[in-house]
Amino acid sequence: MMIEIVPFTIELHPAAIAGTSLWSLALYLGLSPLSEWVIYQLNRWFNFAERSLYISQEEFERTRQGREAQNAFYASIFSIFPFFIFGGLCNFGVESTLGQSWAISTGTLACLSCAVYELGRRDGME
Repeated sequence: MMIEIVPFTIELHPAAIAGTSLWSLALYLGLSPLSEWVIYQLNRWFNFAERSLYISQEEFERTRQGREAQNAFYASIFSIFPFFIFGGLCNFGVESTLGQSWAISTGTLACLSCAVYELGRRDGME
């Protein structure tokens, strides 16, 4: 059925998906101030874009709290995508230079290292 709709096939190897996910999680944790900035900017943009959908000010103010909470949720979900793209590039770079098994291994090491860094950074903020 899918071959009838799409005339070509896209093969995604499980190792590439795992490596990309590990690298994107490592970048998301290691660059947490940047991820918070991306979430903030997406939230601002969602709130601005949704404001243009309302004609009356009363209706906009009546449903504001629920919409802003929903926009914050969507912003946190969509903030993953830039890190997933850069994680894919990191995975591709390591995989093309060192090999497929090293891409997952270094992704795991980067993920653990960035998680420990993030714990230390948050502990140092208090």
